[in-house]
Amino acid sequence: MKKDFRIILFFIGFTSLLFSSCVTQKKYNELDSKRKKCEEENAKLKSDNDKFRTLSNELAGKVAKYEQQLKNLKQDTTAIGRNCRRIAGSYKELNKNYNDLLVKHQKAIKGNQRETQKILAELQQAQADLMQREDSLSILEKEFMEKKNALDLLSQQLAEKDHAYQSLRAELARKDSAMNALRNSIAEALVGFENDGLTITRKNGRVYVSMENKLLFPSGSFVINPKGAEAIKKIAKVMETHDDINILVEGHTDNVPYSGKGNLSDNWDLSAKRATSIVRIFTNNSNIDPKRITAAGRGEFSPIASNDTAEGRAKNRRTEIILVPDLSKLYDIVSDTEVQGADDDGE
Repeated sequence: MKKDFRIILFFIGFTSLLFSSCVTQKKYNELDSKRKKCEEENAKLKSDNDKFRTLSNELAGKVAKYEQQLKNLKQDTTAIGRNCRRIAGSYKELNKNYNDLLVKHQKAIKGNQRETQKILAELQQAQADLMQREDSLSILEKEFMEKKNALDLLSQQLAEKDHAYQSLRAELARKDSAMNALRNSIAEALVGFENDGLTITRKNGRVYVSMENKLLFPSGSFVINPKGAEAIKKIAKVMETHDDINILVEGHTDNVPYSGKGNLSDNWDLSAKRATSIVRIFTNNSNIDPKRITAAGRGEFSPIASNDTAEGRAKNRRTEIILVPDLSKLYDIVSDTEVQGADDDGE
């Protein structure tokens, strides 16, 4: 051990002698100046390194936040999520390269100035890359917010349309139930008339009370007979309690040309007069608002059977009392939904 120590002392003395004999004071000053410059650059690089580490931590925090948010986006935002993950991976790789550069820089302190400048340039490039990644993340954040706002708006629109749909279904169910109850009430009121050519059906949300003319009118006449008038009065009594149901009275004939006398020209006139005769029974024997009642003559142009047989012609000579629910509330729901949809499209 002492021998080794003596060798070291000898080597140090020899080196000092060698430098004192080979290096002039001017050369020494130049080297010392370079050494100080390197130390200053080293201090600056260390300061930059601290800034870069702070920036790196901030960026890492932002990346984690955006990845978590982008993870919740729906199908049309998956591409943005993939870009974020790709940028996050690039950022990790840059961070690793940055750390490698720091190691190189530590080694380069003992090297020459050219190597130090090269490392400084690489560090500056690393900083530029990091800033570029931050810009990319900012763009992605903006795209994410636009997508999120679009999704929020779509969710709101779907909720509004679903509410309108549920309201429409509820109103339709209420109308359907009311029309079923009305049909049953009409059927109960007209018990005993079934064998006189009277039928009650539900079709397209309406109740149809069809009465053959043998129950209502003599051939070629629009004066209603007593039994027919009794049936109409029973219907009117039921309709007094259903002020949200309108009444359409349609007169129908067969295709045999009208041969009666008076002011009637043809079957069309006859069917219209028969319809108004029934309307008079409604208005004169109930408190039904006339605004709810419509009379129409269809003549021979809406048959339900062939006019080639006597049985078919008898079926076609009929009067239909069509009970029509007030659908204004349904129309309001549909109209409000369409207006809301138009407003959303305009936005």
